Amino acid sequence: MLRAAPRLLRAISTSAAAYQHKLKLALIGQSIFGQEVYNKLRQEGHKVVGVFTVPDKNGQADPLALAAEKDGTPVFKFPRWRAKGKPIQEVVAAYKSVGAELNVLPFCTQFIPMDVIDCPKHGSIIYHPSILPRHRGASAINWTLIQGDKKAGFTIFWADDGLDTGPILLQRECDVGQNDTVDDLYNRFLFPEGIKAMVEAVHLIADGKAPRIPQPKEGATYEGIQKKENAEISWDQPAAALHNWIRGHDKVPGAWAKIDDQVVTFYGSSLLDASVPAGQELAIKGASRPGLVTKNGLVIFGNDGKMVLVRNLQFEDGKMIPASKYFSADETAALELTEEEKKMAEDIRAIWKGILSNVAVIEDSTDFFKSGASSMHVVRMLEEIKQKYSGLQLQNEDVYMATKFADFIQMAVRKLRGEDKEEELVIDYVSKNMNNMTVKMPYQCFINGQFINADDGKTYDTINPTDGSVIASVSSASLVDVDKAVAAAKEAFENGEWGRMNARERGRLMYRLADLMEEHQEELATIESIDSGAVYTLALKTHVGMSVQTFRYFAGWCDKIQGATIPINQARPNHNLTFTKKEPIGVCAIVIPWNYPLMMLAWKSAACLAAGNTLVLKPAQVTPLTSLKFAELSAKAGFPKGVINILPGSGGLVGQHLSEHPDVRKVGFTGSTPTGKKIMKSAASNLKKVSLELGGKSPLIIFNDCELDRAVKMGMGAVYFNKGENCIAAGRLFVEESIHDEFVRKVVEEIKKMKIGDPLDRSTDHGPQNHKAHLEKLLQYCETGVKEGATLVYGGRQVNRPGFFMEPTVFTDVEDHMYIAQEESFGPVMVISKFKNGDIDGVLRRANSTEYGLASGVFTRDISKALYISEKLEAGTVFINTYNKTDVAAPFGGFKQSGFGKDLGEEALHEYLRTKAITVEY
Repeated sequence: MLRAAPRLLRAISTSAAAYQHKLKLALIGQSIFGQEVYNKLRQEGHKVVGVFTVPDKNGQADPLALAAEKDGTPVFKFPRWRAKGKPIQEVVAAYKSVGAELNVLPFCTQFIPMDVIDCPKHGSIIYHPSILPRHRGASAINWTLIQGDKKAGFTIFWADDGLDTGPILLQRECDVGQNDTVDDLYNRFLFPEGIKAMVEAVHLIADGKAPRIPQPKEGATYEGIQKKENAEISWDQPAAALHNWIRGHDKVPGAWAKIDDQVVTFYGSSLLDASVPAGQELAIKGASRPGLVTKNGLVIFGNDGKMVLVRNLQFEDGKMIPASKYFSADETAALELTEEEKKMAEDIRAIWKGILSNVAVIEDSTDFFKSGASSMHVVRMLEEIKQKYSGLQLQNEDVYMATKFADFIQMAVRKLRGEDKEEELVIDYVSKNMNNMTVKMPYQCFINGQFINADDGKTYDTINPTDGSVIASVSSASLVDVDKAVAAAKEAFENGEWGRMNARERGRLMYRLADLMEEHQEELATIESIDSGAVYTLALKTHVGMSVQTFRYFAGWCDKIQGATIPINQARPNHNLTFTKKEPIGVCAIVIPWNYPLMMLAWKSAACLAAGNTLVLKPAQVTPLTSLKFAELSAKAGFPKGVINILPGSGGLVGQHLSEHPDVRKVGFTGSTPTGKKIMKSAASNLKKVSLELGGKSPLIIFNDCELDRAVKMGMGAVYFNKGENCIAAGRLFVEESIHDEFVRKVVEEIKKMKIGDPLDRSTDHGPQNHKAHLEKLLQYCETGVKEGATLVYGGRQVNRPGFFMEPTVFTDVEDHMYIAQEESFGPVMVISKFKNGDIDGVLRRANSTEYGLASGVFTRDISKALYISEKLEAGTVFINTYNKTDVAAPFGGFKQSGFGKDLGEEALHEYLRTKAITVEY
């Protein structure tokens, strides 16, 4: 059976070192594919005794002929091999004169008589772009797409007198993506792998190891060659069938429909999985529902109500336009060129003349392709223009959309002037004059590169904790918005520019984003202060400063993500090569907390993006504004649409739907342990990967041999840093009995020196708690501590001023069974317990008697003691004689119910990558 053939063929494949024999070859074919096969065969030591290709077209030789003529290989350019069904004897005689042992037909469009096919000692082999016996015929790869096959590939077979019916020599296959085009499959697989396979096939024949596997009759199909008259779109089909028809005919001969009584050809289709976009209706003959001309292209509808997006349209006169410009296609007047632009036009005219050497004069009406140019010449032309005018960045598609010289010049000038740029990002800001600047804050959802209102129009107020005032009314994302954002992220990952971008370019975008964040650091820090209550100087240094560092750190990782080669047990007599690839996962959902809004965004999204994923991020409901400002900066940095999506709103609604969504492949979450448990349950719906950074009750052990003043200073930072709203805050201090009282006295003295006030005041030490509900929870926490018998040494009250301010608080005499000894406050509450002098193991047992294990610390001058303690503490991070010292290069994450997975450092990348093992037998 043919289905077993690929395994058989791979099994007999041999290494280059094992190929012993060389052949005399005749190459019959054409195109760059034929040229590459010719070059590779000669490099492998085979002798090409003759090349048989097509006559020059418009005065230009085929690439295969050019390569052979350059090497001095005999070249024959026969317009045909047969006349009235019979071989032309002069042609056959010329062929036989070269004395070939094997005919290789890498890309042959002519009918070759059997007198030639059977003439050589080893016969003839042909390349065919399908997995035979399916799709016999000249348009095989097109029909692979038209019929919606999930696999594509090619076959090298022994020629016979049938049509693609000879025995199989070898086959290769690849997956077909939902929006793959003929060009995608050709460039990604059929071209590069086909060249290698043709060379391998010749080696196998030379060494007498080439199989001849008969083609079965089962599964055999034949489809006729595509013709323009047969490419009309039949509208009574599902959207997927319409999409397959359009992409299968792109770019030749082109699927078409009648619009306004003229034939319009559709190019560049993709399935659109979203709600129906806004657009202007366009009547299409035969379609039961009008199309919609939208800002992204023409949306058409299948009979199942689903949608297809078409990017480009071509009219009967050959003019191609973006489908989004259909109603304004004729509104653009010709540009008046400056003297400098006229010089550029003449330079480009000279470049065209160098390529179109068969054309006497390049007129304004000269058509690039009708004058004999091919896709190979497109690349050459654009590269020559780039060498002369580096500021003019043109793409292949630009040439196809402006094929006449005058149109091409107009397009080039518009690009040089910047008139063709995509519409500027439209942002409705809330602007406030504060902190000696005008702060501009986006407040809408950010989906697929645009700021838009929530689908249901709902909003909520985000509050300034300094005075309780409303900063902005922010869009509250709905379930529909979640679906839109995930669909946009999926499209960007699977079919967009981001998915095709090389790693170094990805890193360049991340560096540019980091630069923009640094450029806007004062504005970002101001927004962070008024939205979260963070003291401005801390927000500037840590919230924003570390975010910038994080993006730069992970930008540097983009092109350094590597797999490995692995020695495995060899299966004699063959050899194996096993290696791993690190691949992005896909769409990632990121859910972040309110204590460090921007920094938590950076810790997760930078690693996510560096790995090549796309993301949908839900900021905390109470602190959405720096995330939305970040979205604006990411668009300015040039991130493609759909790569980054931001959804403010309810965690119970948006976060829950993201964790359940079937198209989300990874969830990264920082927040409470109960919520983390819910996310794990929801993520089981499609077994998505999860990393969690959850609650903490981090112990800090202070021994009597410490440097006391340093321990006091660091201990206070461990508790009161960022108003105690710190995931690794020291939730419980264990102070050795002999220094306990002095330690408490010094802490209270220092607290009294702290200035509580407006976080934008540069002299402020302690700002407001993040939001009212949290302040109330902290006050209740302190009341519980008092009721249980702990001693309230200082604080425990709300500060008598507007806003959500709380006094820094100190509790002593805290017993292990008390609520405040077990549960996290997540606020400025220092919980102190004594331990007996010298009782190292006892204090360790008490420190570890919690289900949390995020961070921990120890202060002692005895390095042996410190290292012993660090080994025994059950926490993801241990600080020795310091605290809160995190760095972008150091992995961060917890043990036990503080979660699993890491942020920061190289380990964070692995949270957003999957490992694929590949084994090759040779």
